[in-house]
Amino acid sequence: MPINRKDFLQSLVSGSALLLLPGCGGGGSYSPAPAPAPTPAGSTCAASGSSISGNHGHAITVPTADLDSTTDKTYSIMGTATHDHMITLTVAMLQQLKTSSTTSTTSTTTQSHNHVVTIMCS
Repeated sequence: MPINRKDFLQSLVSGSALLLLPGCGGGGSYSPAPAPAPTPAGSTCAASGSSISGNHGHAITVPTADLDSTTDKTYSIMGTATHDHMITLTVAMLQQLKTSSTTSTTSTTTQSHNHVVTIMCS
């Protein structure tokens, strides 16, 4: 169901916004981003609660094996978009995800924009 800017801002203020919004810039209404492709159970973090602000086809998947990493990890969020952005998750962020917490970071800037990426593993 599309959501207009006014409804989005009202839900953001009330704390119930899920930031899965396609499109960079421009006005008009927003529609939720398409769901990511299914992945084998227990092998990745992403589908349940992860979001990318201003999304227009980007996707993030974090292999669960990376949650035990002792070094920072960098991921592409290209998904089905026509351009790529990168995000880096620090060791501390990966540990947050391992304990079923949420973590957020900002992607690199490409084509004059970036995205806030929020990841939650359950």
